[in-house]
Amino acid sequence: MSRQSDLAELAGNNFNGDAILVDAAGHVTKPLQPSFSCVPASTQSNISLNVGVTIVWGTEITDIGGNFASNVFTAPVTGKYQFSFCISLRAIDSAANYYEAKLLSSNRAYRIIFDPDFGQDAGFWSSQMSVLADMDTGDTASVILAQVSGTAQTDISAESWFTGILIS
Repeated sequence: MSRQSDLAELAGNNFNGDAILVDAAGHVTKPLQPSFSCVPASTQSNISLNVGVTIVWGTEITDIGGNFASNVFTAPVTGKYQFSFCISLRAIDSAANYYEAKLLSSNRAYRIIFDPDFGQDAGFWSSQMSVLADMDTGDTASVILAQVSGTAQTDISAESWFTGILIS
């Protein structure tokens, strides 16, 4: 196999011949750099209580390298990956003990916890996170949400998003 065909496979067969581009002003781009951006295709309604619910990312906006599938990113190479997500919630239950959003990777879990005791149910709330994660080839990353106690009324809105990119 040639280096060009290896790069074409990495890029999902959308290889244009340039792994690194530098323009006249010195701007550097890497069109084959593994990255993804996704959103839910629809709202996840009335999430279950007391368990980690995997966010369903039904729509890929971008997926350079084809490393995102079935709500999970799989690292194609060992390196440092920048992940960001925003979970947009509706009908937050003030009777819940807490909500926990996390980026779950093969190496560790990165958590956000909030107590929704607002005095009443909140109509809208977002939890967001950005992390630099170390990953080895084949490691995975996904986004999980748990509501502990209360009523199963909270929805994960389709306005949520999840992104990632290999940075080094």
